[in-house]
Amino acid sequence: MKGTYILVMELEKDSSIIIGKKGIMIFEKGWYCYIGSALNGLEQRIKRHMRSEKKTHWHIDYFLKKVVVKDIFIKESMEKKECKVAKEFSKRFTGISLFGCSDCICQSHLFYEKNGEFLDLIKDLGFISFSI
Repeated sequence: MKGTYILVMELEKDSSIIIGKKGIMIFEKGWYCYIGSALNGLEQRIKRHMRSEKKTHWHIDYFLKKVVVKDIFIKESMEKKECKVAKEFSKRFTGISLFGCSDCICQSHLFYEKNGEFLDLIKDLGFISFSI
């Protein structure tokens, strides 16, 4: 299966987190959505994210050590669409500057919302719930 995924996560308290070469970043307590894509195995990518033991490679690997993943959503596609989805999120939510988008021109692939009001947009964009 190929496509785009969204991880919905909760950060239970304000935190300083070392995000690889970006260094220490400050994150507010609240809800976060990370948008990614996997054209070589969507299920495998999500399973990797969910493992606690893994090599830290991407920005999200560092962040996942401090948050609780509450929901996962997917949308199958043969094309990389994470940037289009991130653009829609950027219209309504606060993006974490240059997080998870080092291979594109987006401002962010991680979005913050104090109360976790992401669900309407996720459904409007055609994503469905995914369970491992």
